[in-house]
Amino acid sequence: MEEHRPLADREGGGWAAMAGTHDDGTGAAPGEPVAKEGADRSDAPESTGTLDAGAEDADPAEIPDTPGAPAAPDAPKAPGAPTTPTTPEQTAPDQPEPESDPSPARPWVRPLLISVTALAVMAVLTLATIVQSPSAKAGSDTSPTADTTVPTATTTTSATQSTPRATATATTTSSATATAAKTTTSPDAAVTTAVRTLGVSGHVSVAVTDADGGAAATYETGAASYDTASIVKVDILATLLLQDQHAGTRLTAAQRTLATAMIERSDNDAALDLWRTIGRSAGLAAANKTFGLDDTVGGEGDLWGLTQTTASDQIALLHAVFDSDSPLSASSRAYVSGLMRSVIDGERWGVSAADSDDSGYALKNGWLQRSATGLWDINSIGEVTYDGHRLLVSVLSSGQKSEQGGIDQVERVARAAAQAYVDAA
Repeated sequence: MEEHRPLADREGGGWAAMAGTHDDGTGAAPGEPVAKEGADRSDAPESTGTLDAGAEDADPAEIPDTPGAPAAPDAPKAPGAPTTPTTPEQTAPDQPEPESDPSPARPWVRPLLISVTALAVMAVLTLATIVQSPSAKAGSDTSPTADTTVPTATTTTSATQSTPRATATATTTSSATATAAKTTTSPDAAVTTAVRTLGVSGHVSVAVTDADGGAAATYETGAASYDTASIVKVDILATLLLQDQHAGTRLTAAQRTLATAMIERSDNDAALDLWRTIGRSAGLAAANKTFGLDDTVGGEGDLWGLTQTTASDQIALLHAVFDSDSPLSASSRAYVSGLMRSVIDGERWGVSAADSDDSGYALKNGWLQRSATGLWDINSIGEVTYDGHRLLVSVLSSGQKSEQGGIDQVERVARAAAQAYVDAA
């Protein structure tokens, strides 16, 4: 995969804007782990992350062929037939026997009649055998047009034609069995199996659901919650729009400029300004109650990137952005989703890998290197279309050894989860 280097978060990002409280420039208390979003990959020391290998545990019956007719025996000479006197020259061993004139009594007629009669008898016996055979009886039982009372050629034809019906029935039964086996696997179990089969590093959580209806399927490797990094920017903008709806106001031109920079280019300075506008974590929490995000907690002070969330909560946020049954107005939803469809090329990675129909997708990514461990948080949320299904997908991860390795893993997980969900749906 082409290496992605999302520069927007490195250009005067929100983390730099948090400086001023402590000497480390992060706003963190002394001794607290420092969070840097979008740090240069070359500065990220390689360290060993935890590894979760992810291992989990009737052929139709043949109708007998009709025996061939026996060859007619040589016709004997009829009694009293005239013979030609034998001479020494005629009986010589090397001389052929002279032909005799045809007899008026036609001596070959009787043997021929006997042969025809024998053939007729054998044909009747063969036909009777076919009618009495299990194959013929089975064919007659399954064919509504079979005539089993008259041992004629019609019965044989009906028995023969019943064979494909029996085969079709067997095929239908096999198909029904396969369908039943498929439906016994729930989307949740299918997604779990698919992601475990991949074998993931660090901690990974994924959730996927059909945007047009259906329960979400999730898989987690053990982490209770994850740093949002920049995916919280969607939540910040949704909160701002909801607040305007309640107040009967609209975003100002300046706020729209900040919103565009925050979503399309993942600008951290813009995110910090709007984070403060919504009332930081308190404002976020109030809106999230309306959106149905039950396990998301805003970061302290200006540390919006350290907001804690779950993959399931991010699905709830995506529902608020993409579903008509949402607290957000149609115009607000169109505004947020439009910005998510217009992210710059450097951020077109992540859940977009699960978009199989090339019909367009909307997403927001987040990446953050933790200074205490040097490991990476790599997240991606959005809407994709897979095999005709409009899906909402969120993939969160932590403890990734490198930025690019984390991105690659998020894309593999998104593809596997989308395919498993659709196949089991």
